[in-house]
Amino acid sequence: MERNRRERDGGVLSAVAELFDLPADVVAGLPHLEMVGGRQLYLEHHTGILSYSEEQIDVNTPGGVLRVRGERLTLLAMTAEELRIGGRIEGVEWVK
Repeated sequence: MERNRRERDGGVLSAVAELFDLPADVVAGLPHLEMVGGRQLYLEHHTGILSYSEEQIDVNTPGGVLRVRGERLTLLAMTAEELRIGGRIEGVEWVK
């Protein structure tokens, strides 16, 4: 019975997240976004920058391409899995 419930609700990843009391998005490696007003965006779990300008930054993630639009956009920090974008952020969208 318990096994059937887990399979319906998301499978092994959900079971692991529940077992270790972790957020499911962290276990699945899904992108995590945080914005500080319209001035800074923090992104975890990216797989690279596809395009970069002061008006638009496209970032590849396991969940798709994230497009950040604005003015005077800059990369404030970047590691293999995390990045921080600064500037005047006017829009954030998922691109198909």
